[in-house]
Amino acid sequence: MVLAGTEVKSLREGKASFADSFCLFDQNELWIRNLHIAEYRLGTANNHLAVRDRKLLMRRTELRRIEGRMREKGYSLIPLRIFFAGKGYAKLELGLGKGKKLFDKRETQQKRDIDREIKRFLK
Repeated sequence: MVLAGTEVKSLREGKASFADSFCLFDQNELWIRNLHIAEYRLGTANNHLAVRDRKLLMRRTELRRIEGRMREKGYSLIPLRIFFAGKGYAKLELGLGKGKKLFDKRETQQKRDIDREIKRFLK
């Protein structure tokens, strides 16, 4: 990832949130959107913005492979975790997920309703 200095310091303190974040391609480059990295508490006026687009650095072959999979219907690329590699680089682990179909959503909702009724009956 391309990060500012205060972003790295904030990440080392564990101040990141993946809520609503996702990855997308723009002009053959991979970007992560809506990743919230809190401002560094000891930062000055040059502190970073908490939510901004950040460029992800990958090899061209990896980018092509991932872009091909994302073109398929229903696939999206989401961040799973941030960690620091051996040389101190901040790395982002990504996951390729497929959204649920409408009938899958109905089935999940039906199972939740049944479980809720069973718990209510047992109380």
